[in-house]
Amino acid sequence: MPEIRSYRSIPLWRDVTEEQWNDWRWQIAHRITTVEQLDQVIHLSDEEKEVVDRSLSLLRMAITPYYASLMDPDDRACPIRMRAVPTVYETDIRPEDEADPLAEDVDSPVPGLTHRYPDRVLFLVTDQCSMYCRHCTRRRMAGETDRALPQSRVDDMIDYIRETRGVRDVLLSGGDPLTLSTDRLEYIVARLHEIPHVEIVRYGSAVPVVMPQRITDELVSMMKKYQPAWLNTHFNHPKEITPASRRALAKLADNGIVLGNQSVLLRGLNDCPIIMKELVQRLVHNRVRPYYIYQCDLSQGIGHFRTSIGKGIEIIEHLWGHTTGFAVPRFVNDVPGGVGKTPIGPNYVVSRNDRMVILRNYEGTIGRYIEPEGLEPSECPEECKLCDERRERGLDEPQIGLSQIFSGAVGALEPADLDRHSRNEAARRRRKHA
Repeated sequence: MPEIRSYRSIPLWRDVTEEQWNDWRWQIAHRITTVEQLDQVIHLSDEEKEVVDRSLSLLRMAITPYYASLMDPDDRACPIRMRAVPTVYETDIRPEDEADPLAEDVDSPVPGLTHRYPDRVLFLVTDQCSMYCRHCTRRRMAGETDRALPQSRVDDMIDYIRETRGVRDVLLSGGDPLTLSTDRLEYIVARLHEIPHVEIVRYGSAVPVVMPQRITDELVSMMKKYQPAWLNTHFNHPKEITPASRRALAKLADNGIVLGNQSVLLRGLNDCPIIMKELVQRLVHNRVRPYYIYQCDLSQGIGHFRTSIGKGIEIIEHLWGHTTGFAVPRFVNDVPGGVGKTPIGPNYVVSRNDRMVILRNYEGTIGRYIEPEGLEPSECPEECKLCDERRERGLDEPQIGLSQIFSGAVGALEPADLDRHSRNEAARRRRKHA
């Protein structure tokens, strides 16, 4: 466990009481937002002060006192500092950078809600975070107003979910939903749980990392009322797992909240197999399932954080077989343009023929698997009505993607605007009018 400075050793908070420090509202109200405040916590050169000021025109700075107290005051490569403190690199907008690389706004039938995958939606309840990470993918909107969305917009999103029977899973995000008051958050969660076809409400929140004081008895009691409750948090480095964050995770887990973690692969911060192994093992020790490692998105001003995709594959290669299976997250690239989360990983299939599959394991040992001889596709039992029952619930219809080929609904999938189709259609029109 890394050594942690006492907050009272930092001049900015020398007179802060323990009661104030452990109050999440005090933490938000006293976030570091200026260079002058930051300079009292870490040592900044004149050049660094100028850089921070310039970078703030792109994404505001707001660092909770708790998270700031974890920063090494002298080490520019401190992973806590890299996540929280602006650098000059954020002003470098590259040709491939996009304001909304994941096309969340495009797939938004109601402002604030993204419906990309058939059975689940992303519900943005606020643009406020307790801290603004420098690798933020929603830089286009994070911190614009620093407050919850108007009630009318929240109700519009709930109405859409109520009217769309295929939605069974709702992810509350933002911003960070746990920056809302518990009462306001409960209003949203309670309304969603009144909708019969909504089976899961998930929270996407970094507060266990950057402001564990928010995990109060009041909040946990509210979350516990509306089961099943899932929370995905956002640890990027083992140094972020502190006694305070461990207490917050334990409180959630003890009360039946299922915990997962999503890390972003960040150059110079965690793009090391050993760092990632240490992180996932500490997470599992604290009852948090490593869920995703994200390839860093093509958002504007974060190109300096990006690694090669090969680096992520290398990390998964280092984890699979070398640690507990459920400690290995999926490495995914949220492909730009609305393509969505696409898993990437090492290839363990070496070769195959009609019946034999040659596979390798994590050691490089190669073996074979013999497939059954004369295997015919199985047919659905007549008495099984599960497909019909799911369609009645508004699920699995229409089939999309490769599932259409597997089911026999179509023989091929084609892009919508093939040149040959356009060319042939134009020729038919010419013949018709000749």
